[in-house]
Amino acid sequence: MSAVGQTGRLPGQDDADWLRQRERGSALAFRLMAWIALRCGRRFARLVLHPVTLYFVLFSPQQRRHSRRYLGRALGREAGWRDGYRHVHAFASTILDRVYLLRGQEAAFELRTHGTELLDAMLEAGRGAFLVGAHLGSFEALRIVGRARPERRIAMVMYPDNARLIQQTLAAIAPGTEPEVIALGRRDSMLAIRDWLDANGLAGMLADRTLGAPTPGSTDPMAALGAREGTVTLDFIGRPAPFADGPFRLAALLRRRVVFMAGLYLGGARYEVRFEPLADFSTGFANAAEREAAIRAAIAAYVARLEALCRAHPFNWFNFHDFWKEG
Repeated sequence: MSAVGQTGRLPGQDDADWLRQRERGSALAFRLMAWIALRCGRRFARLVLHPVTLYFVLFSPQQRRHSRRYLGRALGREAGWRDGYRHVHAFASTILDRVYLLRGQEAAFELRTHGTELLDAMLEAGRGAFLVGAHLGSFEALRIVGRARPERRIAMVMYPDNARLIQQTLAAIAPGTEPEVIALGRRDSMLAIRDWLDANGLAGMLADRTLGAPTPGSTDPMAALGAREGTVTLDFIGRPAPFADGPFRLAALLRRRVVFMAGLYLGGARYEVRFEPLADFSTGFANAAEREAAIRAAIAAYVARLEALCRAHPFNWFNFHDFWKEG
């Protein structure tokens, strides 16, 4: 699932186009998988995943090529057909499990958690939690932690196009379970995020996509941020790759601590949810240079953490696109 989208011809535009096409085509597939999952049970539904995975491996050559490029770097060897199959199957497995997780059937899963004490301490301080993740594993597994704390609300921060796609997709799976969404690019976007955090809520963004241009005519400070957003190039799994500074610039403007989040799929019915400290902008900055240095350090820390997880759990990073802009 995506937390950011693009408009205009900006870095990552092709990625956003593919993501939107994939998600637009997902609602019908999710309805079908939900029907199979809920009427036939998870054991049978997981058998159905194999022909579904085979179909996409055989008939999505562009995504297959990008998957193998990434896997070759993460695995440290040439990725074969079985590696590509395993990558797609892991992605399909998390989609299937989303049906059960959205419907509150988390008892069917083995869930390990790390770092929830950090999250609880931040919430005890009363300023909410600004969470940053990636297209890594399952966001629904992360939401289980939020549901275990019913007094804490969690919102996804994303651009309007993707917000509508996410809401439609989740409504197809489990009506009434759609998450709170704060849409970027509107006049009051940054104020909405600030108010959500001030109400001690959790706000989550996925930061492994470049942010897009603001909505035309918008005067929202976050929209202005998007207009002058930087794309920072850092070494990522052995090659330079572009990363947007938008999520971290937003956290700096709001003077928040940033927590890295990940819901890793470990195979079968096993998941591991992690929360780790990433950056602390809560004390403010003496000048602009100090702020920019802190933002750059936060991005570097994020990329290092993401790379470590991609190497440790290579089939969890669901980016089937030209992330390194290799053509």
